Amino acid sequence: MLFPGSQHVDALGLGQADDRLVWQHAKLHGFIIVSKDADFSELSVLRGFPPKVVWVRLGNCTTRDIEEVLRRHQTDLLAFEADSTAGILELT
Repeated sequence: MLFPGSQHVDALGLGQADDRLVWQHAKLHGFIIVSKDADFSELSVLRGFPPKVVWVRLGNCTTRDIEEVLRRHQTDLLAFEADSTAGILELT
């Protein structure tokens, strides 16, 4: 597995949850939020981090396209996770 411990919001019962609930869950459980939604990036600016946010800026795309971006940026993502000063990473 490329990113062990990763969970989809649906698997956590949060698929239909408000962004703030997802935010709180990620914060409590040490997750990094990966989303195409700019709202999480805005929450990070307002509230600080944790949780960290990876903002995938691809526009309309397939799940496969997102997977390819995450795979291509694996080194960047691991460095971001380890960087205690960074709260938002934008991927294109």
